[in-house]
Amino acid sequence: MKSAPLSRRSFVRYSTAVVAMAGSAAAVFAQADAKPKSIRLGGPAFAKADDPEVYALAHRKLGYRAAYAPSIPLSDAARIRAFTEAFTKHDVVLAEVGRWVNLMDADAAKRQQNLQTVTDGLALAEALGALCCVDIAGSFNSTSWFGPHPDNFTPKFFDAAVENARKIIDAVKPKRAKFCYEVMGWAYPDTPDNYLKLIKAIDRPGFGVHLDPCNAVNSPEKFYRNTDLLNECFDKLGPWIASCHAKDLTWDVEMNVHFREVRPGKGSVDYTTYLRRVAALPHSPPLMLEHLPNAEEYAAAAKYVVETGTKAGLSFE
Repeated sequence: MKSAPLSRRSFVRYSTAVVAMAGSAAAVFAQADAKPKSIRLGGPAFAKADDPEVYALAHRKLGYRAAYAPSIPLSDAARIRAFTEAFTKHDVVLAEVGRWVNLMDADAAKRQQNLQTVTDGLALAEALGALCCVDIAGSFNSTSWFGPHPDNFTPKFFDAAVENARKIIDAVKPKRAKFCYEVMGWAYPDTPDNYLKLIKAIDRPGFGVHLDPCNAVNSPEKFYRNTDLLNECFDKLGPWIASCHAKDLTWDVEMNVHFREVRPGKGSVDYTTYLRRVAALPHSPPLMLEHLPNAEEYAAAAKYVVETGTKAGLSFE
């Protein structure tokens, strides 16, 4: 479908937010110097989620002040309340409900099922007080739910992403949680400018940004100039960022371009800039470690992030 035009009020709100975040990174840092700069770091706790109290404390023992939301049936109101109370008590933010399904699936029945899965995920995030529910916008790839496809950069894909986001948000009508698409390198939203176009087209206060800058690195230029990419992401998308992922990228040299995910500190991402920009946001979105194979790797990643942030004058709540 074609995107509906913005109302004057929505356009003014959108434009004002962009202008507020525009300008150089130096200006943002200078403004942030007036207050303490801190980050909520999070990741998996490798603990059973049977007891909400124990589960929340397991994150604190690892030095985390943010967590991935547990999977709880929407019908289990008592358990949702228990988790909300435990995480609030121990000051651990529930960062995100992940619902990793293909909203563009070629099979109509599967596509509708996936839409309901994400809608229920946003409803769970709202009930838990989690900051967001996140999925990718999807893919027209018929063999991989997240894979590349030439039509992932077409008006058809863009309009479907807009329609899906509106349906999900309008069904839940969240007051606290945001629905977000994660940045991807081979489908919208792939760049800060294309993310802004989606924000404008969706035109819902319940829509936010999930930032994974590594996913936006899809060329040698972006790999080598990832500092510029990071600053562009925060300059343009800062007000809408609900949660961030923390990983790193290295380039495996062969006869074509091959970037590979590695743990933070083992790649080329400018983590000093990344951490400074996260810390400078007034609404303190969490930074969530992901895609690591075991607890030891997560501990090493957390150690690197904390040491890098501390050297940059940041603290971790």
